[in-house]
Amino acid sequence: MFARLARVVTRHPRMIILVALLVVAAMAVAGAGAFGKLLTGGFDDPRSESTRAAQAVNRYFGGRPNLLLLVTARSGTVDDPAVTTAGREVARELGAEQGVDRVISYWDGGDTALRSKDGRHALVVALVVNKDRAKDLVTGYEKAAAGGGPVSVVPGGLATVDKDINSQVTKDLAVAESVAIPITMVLLVLAFGSAVAALLPLVVGVVGIFGGFAILFVLGSVTDVSIFSVNLTTAMGLGLGIDYTLLMVSRFREELAAGSERADAVATTMRTAGRTILFSGATVAVALAVMLVFPPFFLKSMAYTGIAVTIFSVLSAIVVVPAMLMLLGPRVNALRVGRARPGSGQAAESRVWRAIAAAVMRRPVIVGVPVIALLVALGSPFLHVSFGRPDDRVLRDTASSRQVGDIIRADFSSDVAEATIVVVTGVAGGGSTSPAGSALATYAGQLSALPNVASVNSAVGTFAAGRQAAPAGPADARFAVGARTYLEVVPAVDPASGAGQDIARAVRAAAVPAGTSVLVGGRSAVLVDGKQTIADRLPLAIGLIALATFVLLFLFTGSVVLPIKALVLNVLSLTAVLGAAVWIFQDGHLAGALGFLPGPLDTSMPVLLFCTAFGLSMDYEVFLLSRIKEEHDRGVDNAEAVATGLARTGRIVTTAAALLAVTFVAFATSSVTFLQMLGIGTALAIVLDATVIRGVLVPAFMRLAGNANWWAPRPLRALHARIGLAETPVPPAAPASSAAP
Repeated sequence: MFARLARVVTRHPRMIILVALLVVAAMAVAGAGAFGKLLTGGFDDPRSESTRAAQAVNRYFGGRPNLLLLVTARSGTVDDPAVTTAGREVARELGAEQGVDRVISYWDGGDTALRSKDGRHALVVALVVNKDRAKDLVTGYEKAAAGGGPVSVVPGGLATVDKDINSQVTKDLAVAESVAIPITMVLLVLAFGSAVAALLPLVVGVVGIFGGFAILFVLGSVTDVSIFSVNLTTAMGLGLGIDYTLLMVSRFREELAAGSERADAVATTMRTAGRTILFSGATVAVALAVMLVFPPFFLKSMAYTGIAVTIFSVLSAIVVVPAMLMLLGPRVNALRVGRARPGSGQAAESRVWRAIAAAVMRRPVIVGVPVIALLVALGSPFLHVSFGRPDDRVLRDTASSRQVGDIIRADFSSDVAEATIVVVTGVAGGGSTSPAGSALATYAGQLSALPNVASVNSAVGTFAAGRQAAPAGPADARFAVGARTYLEVVPAVDPASGAGQDIARAVRAAAVPAGTSVLVGGRSAVLVDGKQTIADRLPLAIGLIALATFVLLFLFTGSVVLPIKALVLNVLSLTAVLGAAVWIFQDGHLAGALGFLPGPLDTSMPVLLFCTAFGLSMDYEVFLLSRIKEEHDRGVDNAEAVATGLARTGRIVTTAAALLAVTFVAFATSSVTFLQMLGIGTALAIVLDATVIRGVLVPAFMRLAGNANWWAPRPLRALHARIGLAETPVPPAAPASSAAP
C-alpha cells in the first residue's frame, strides 16, 4: 500500500498539496458553522427512566422551570412592603416577556421553599422553552444586576448554567490556545532545530482541527453534539499533528543523513514511519470509538470528534507531509536554530535513552517492581471515588448561575428546581375528595414521609411529613393534564448527595396508586440512572477496547505477548491517572491553585479520560514497538533490539509527549472543572507513558520475556503471515522532474 502511495506522492507532490488546500478550505467553511450547532448537557442516558420522565413533563405539562431569579433585599427582608412590591414587579415583568411561561414567585402564595431561611432572598421561577430566548433573558438580567432599587436580581437555574458554560467554553478555548500555541511553537522550533520543519506539525494540526469542526457541523445538523467536543478537537488536532509530523520528519532526516536520494528517503519514510502512524491512528480511533457504546451524547460527541480528528491527522501525515518533504528535501532543515544540526542530529541515537535501557535490562525486577508499586499507590485514591452530575458548581464563583446555586444550597431549606419528579399516568382529575384525588393525596402524603423529603407539591396540594400542609391553589393546576399528573418531591438535602440519590430510589420503591404507572425523574434520579448506565456498559467497553487493541497490535507485531503487555502497562498507568484525578478534583488537593470547587467526579469523566488517555498513550507504544520490531526483523537479538528501539525513539517520544502534554495542560486555565480534569489527567497519562512506562517498564518486561516477546501459536503465526499488515522493502520510486525544488 505504502509503496504505491509513495510513487504517487513523489511524482505529484504539488497536485497533492493543491488538492489538500482545497479540501482544507472547504472544511474550514463548513466548520465555521459548527459552533451554532453544539449543545451543553448530554450527560444523561436518553433511554433511562429519568429521561422518559423529563420527556413526559415536557410533552404533557410544558416542561419544568429552567430560569430562576434570585431576588435579594438590599435591606430588611423579602417580606418588607417595599421589597414585596418590587418582587411582585419583577415577577410581573418576567411574565410579560415573550416566550416566558408559568411564572411562580414567593410573593404569589408565600411558598416557604421559595424564601431563604434568613429572609433576605426569594425566588421567582419560570419556564422559557426557547433556548435562544432564555439566553437573551439571562444576559439582560446579568447586565441589569447592578442596578438600584430595593432589590437586586441575579439569574440562575438551568438556562443560566447553559448560557454560562457556553460562553465560558468559548473564552477558555481562546485562553488555552493563547497559552499553548506560543509555548508549543517555541518548543517545536527547539525540538526540530529548524523553523521550517517546526511549521510542518501545524499543517497536520490545521487539517485535523478543520476536519473535526467540519464533522461536528455535519453531525450537529442531524443529532445532538456537545459543546465540549470543541476543546478535544483543538487539543487532539494539534497534539497528533506534533506526534505524527515529528515521527515523519525524524525518519526523513535519518534517511537523508544516511545518503538516500530525496525520493528514496520519502518512500522509506512512508513505508516505515507512515505504517507506524497508520497503526497508531487506528489504536487511537479504536479507543475513542469505544465511547460510542455509552448512551449519553456527551461521550458520543467526544468519540465523533476524536475519531474525525485522528483520521484527518493520519491522512495528512501520510499523504500531505510526504508531499511537502518531497518538495522541501534538505531545505526542511532551513532556518536552523542555535547549534542544532537538524540534518543529522535527529538521525543519531540517544545515548541517554540507550543507557537507561541498558541499566533497566541489567536489573529488570529491581527497577521495575518499585515503579509498579508507585503507580499502584498513585491509583489508590480511586478506591474511594464518588460520582455526581455537572451543575453550576463546575463553574467559578464569578458566574451568576454558580452564585445563585451557592446561595440556594446554603440559605434555602430546599431546592424546588432540583425536585425529584414523579409522573403518574392513569389518574383522572378531581379534587382531593374525589376517589382519584384521594388516592393521589394518599400517594403524595406517603412520599412526603420519606427520609430527607422537605415537601411534595401536587395537584391536590402540598404535603409534608406525611400529611397535607397546604390545600391546592391556582398555581397547582399546572400539575394535572387529563389522566396524567406529576408531583414534585422537594429534597431537604443536596439532590446530588448520597441522601439525595436515596430519595429517588425510595420514591421508585414506593407503592403507586392502583391502576397507574409511574416514571421517576429529576436530578437525583438522573444521577442514579447515569451511574447505572456507565456500570452496565463498562464491561462491554473494556472488552471491546482490549480486543480491538490486541488485534491491531497482533497484526502490527505478529506477537500475542506484546499486545497483552501493552494492555497491562496501559491499564497500570491509567489507574494512576484516575487515582490522581480523585486526589486532585474530589479530595480537593490543588483546588486553591486551580480555582475549582472540589466535589464528586462526573460519571462520564473517568470513561472519557480512560479512552482518550488510553488511545494517546498507545501512540507511543506503537512508535517504540515499530522500531524494536524493525531491529528484531533484521536479526538483532532481543536485548539489543530493545535498546536500539528505545535509543532511536526515546527522544522522539519524550519530545512529542512534552509537546502534547502542553496542549492538554493548557486546559488547566479553564474555568470549567471537568475540562481541567480532562486536560490535567490526559497530560499526566502522556507524561507517565512516555517516561516510566516506555523508559522503564517496557524494557524491563521485554528483557524478562526474552524471545517469548515474539511468540504466537502456530495457527496465529500462519494467520499473521497471510493478513498481517507489513511492508517489504521495494525499489525506490523514481522522482519526477516536476518534484525538483
